[in-house]
Amino acid sequence: MRWILYIPLWLGIAFNLHAQGDVSERSTIYVLAGTSGANIREFNEMLADKGISNLRGGYTTLGVGYQYRLSDFILGFELYQNTGANSYYRDYVIDNRSTRFYMNVGYALTQESNFHLIHYMSLGAGYVNFEMLKDQRNVEDFSAFLQQPAQGFILRERNIQKGTQNFGGFLTEIGFQFGYDFSLPGLEETVGILGKFGYSFSPFEGAWEMNNVTFDNLQSGAFFRLGAGLSMPDKNLFFPDAGIGAHFFYGYNFTKPDMLNDYLANNGLMPFKDQPNNFGMKIIGGNRRWLYSFDVFNIANSGRASENQDHTLNSVRLYGNYGYQLYKMRNLELGVLAGLGYGNVRYTLSKDNKPDFPALFEEPDYDGYLKSSGLMAKTEVMVAYAIPVFKKMFRVVSSAHAGYEQPLNKYKFGDLNMSSYMAGPYFQIGLGIRP
Repeated sequence: MRWILYIPLWLGIAFNLHAQGDVSERSTIYVLAGTSGANIREFNEMLADKGISNLRGGYTTLGVGYQYRLSDFILGFELYQNTGANSYYRDYVIDNRSTRFYMNVGYALTQESNFHLIHYMSLGAGYVNFEMLKDQRNVEDFSAFLQQPAQGFILRERNIQKGTQNFGGFLTEIGFQFGYDFSLPGLEETVGILGKFGYSFSPFEGAWEMNNVTFDNLQSGAFFRLGAGLSMPDKNLFFPDAGIGAHFFYGYNFTKPDMLNDYLANNGLMPFKDQPNNFGMKIIGGNRRWLYSFDVFNIANSGRASENQDHTLNSVRLYGNYGYQLYKMRNLELGVLAGLGYGNVRYTLSKDNKPDFPALFEEPDYDGYLKSSGLMAKTEVMVAYAIPVFKKMFRVVSSAHAGYEQPLNKYKFGDLNMSSYMAGPYFQIGLGIRP
C-alpha cells in the first residue's frame, strides 16, 4: 500500500518540530457515524435501458479512528464500514457495502480554547461488495441450502472475506475536522464531540470494475460525519507512560469448523483445511495503570468448494475492553483485559464464471450466502515492549496478545450451531506507535 510511504515523511516533519521545543501532544480515540452520497452510474444506466428506476443512492457510515497530534501536525488511522440503501427488484434485494481503511495526515488551522479545526488528507485502501439476493432467505435445513444454494449473485472486489491481505485499491479523502472538548471532574482525559466533512473518491477510473460494470462511484461522494472521542492531552497527565496508541496485529484463532466441514463433506463439497487467521487494529489507552481499548479484527478462511465453486467462512469481531497493567519495568509491560463486543459469522458459496451484465441481472441465481451475529466476550493477557524513538517523541510498541473468546449466542446456520467455531483461544502479534 503506497500510502505507507508517507509515514517517514510525516515523522521527519514532526521530529524537526520536536527539536525546536514548545510542543504539545494529544492522542485521541473516537467513533463516527454519518452519511454520504453515491450514485452507481453505469448500473443505473443499464436499469434505465430496461425501463427500471434507479437504485437508491447514498450510504451510511460507521467508523472508529485514532489521531495523534504533535503541536499542529496530525497523524491518524481510520476504519469505516459503509452500507448502501436497499433497493428492491421482483423478489430480490439489491444491496452494497464497502470497507475502507485510511491513514490521515493533516494540519490544525485553528485552536481556540477547547475548539479545533483541522484540514487533512487521507490515503488508503478498500473493499466492495455488491449483491442481489432473494428477499426471503430463511434457512431451516443447512444441508438443503448446500444442495440448492443459489439465491442471487454476489460480486466482490478486493475480497476481505478471503482475508484482510486482499484489501487493496487506492482511495483518497480530503476534508475538514472540527471538534470541541469538555473537561470532566475527576477525569484527566477530556471528552469531546467532533465532526468531519469533505469528499472521498477513487482517483483511478475503472479501478472497481466487476462483470463489465464500473462501481467506482460506490467509493466516491461528499460526506458528513459526527461522533465522540476521548483525548489524552499532555498538559493533564501526571503518569509518565499514559497515552493512547494505535496497534496493528496478525494472529491465529485455534479453532476449526469441524461441524461445518462434516456438513460440507456429506453434501459433496470440500471442507475448509486451514486454520483461520486474523488481522486487525487495536487502539489502546492507559493512564495510572488502568487500560482501555477498542479491537476490531477480521477472521478469514477460504478455499475451493467444488470444481466450479469456491467458498469463504468469515467473521468480524469488535470489542470494547477494560483492564489493568500488572507489571511495568523500564520498557516491559504486562496487562490483563476483559472485553465485551459483537461478532458475526458469514458463509458464502460462490459459483465461478458468472456472466457479465446485463445477462447476470436477468438470470441472477448463482451464489448463496448465510450470516449470523450476536454478542461475544473475551479475556486477554497482553505483553508489550515499548522502544522510545526520535528523542522519546514516540514509542514503537511490539506486543503479544493471548486470550479466549466465548460466544453469548448460538450463531446458527439453520440447524447447524456455529458457536463452537466462535469459541476458543487466540494468539496475536502486534506492532504500533504510542506517544
